[in-house]
Amino acid sequence: MEVQYNTSSYLTFVSFNLSSESIIPTFLFATLSYFVILFCNLLLMLTIILNKCLHQPMYLILLNLPINDLIGSSAFFIQTIKQILVNSQTISYSACVIQAFCIHIYACGTMFILTAMAYDRYIAICLPLRYNVVMTSAHIMKLITWIWGSSLILMGVLFGLLLRLPRCRSELTHTYCDNPSLLSLVCANTAINNIYGLFTVALTQVGANGMVLFTYLRILAACFRSKHTDTKAKALQTCATHLLVFLLLECFGLFTIISYRLQSASPHLRRFMGMSTLIFPPTLNPIIYGLKTKEIRVQVIQFFRNKVGAVR
Repeated sequence: MEVQYNTSSYLTFVSFNLSSESIIPTFLFATLSYFVILFCNLLLMLTIILNKCLHQPMYLILLNLPINDLIGSSAFFIQTIKQILVNSQTISYSACVIQAFCIHIYACGTMFILTAMAYDRYIAICLPLRYNVVMTSAHIMKLITWIWGSSLILMGVLFGLLLRLPRCRSELTHTYCDNPSLLSLVCANTAINNIYGLFTVALTQVGANGMVLFTYLRILAACFRSKHTDTKAKALQTCATHLLVFLLLECFGLFTIISYRLQSASPHLRRFMGMSTLIFPPTLNPIIYGLKTKEIRVQVIQFFRNKVGAVR
């Protein structure tokens, strides 16, 4: 039987099934959520960029987190807000691929950035005397280049393999675009795509989780050996906040990845967990890493005090 390939340039989302009364409240909630994410992440970025006292290895690595969060949240919210406002479930294929690519860059980048931050904390706490020798400006630039270079190469190959395949369907199985949803539109052999997808998941998960597990075990061991109570408390607090964000992302992300491969998984729960990955970490990251970090909190408070004083 001959396969009928779909050459349509438009795809159809899964509908949110919103009633006419709930469209405006949902639109306002989505818009407000996006503005909160924009404000918090831009504030964290500008605080680090504009204050020379924060131009240190830890904060230069941290600067990449709000940039990465804005890539993922903007890719999701801009299309979602438009979809709610115009009450349309269609998207062009090219826009869908761009959205999916940005979302996967965000997911991969978050794993690598949090891993680099864990490595930085490991050097600072376990090898404090060598910190300035190891974490030089050149080393930081190599780390940042590795974070973005690895993400772009891994995801570039992933979507390069996807775009070579013909489509015969146009209905997406998700409320936003991602690689598994786009792959479900294909009516050709996807074995290579599936193998490479599993390879990237294994590489990022094993590499990131292995590094984080190793660094935090060493940090905990160093904390319990330390005789300084204040140093121990500060280190444990830093580890706890980092682990909170990392585990939150892991729970949402792994469930979404695994659910695509389980026929029994609830599609509604998968969509909720997938959207949560794009909403909660970008909202919590600037609060946890900004307000919970004394140096950044002091600079933010000082900035707003100066602004209020200028207005008066």
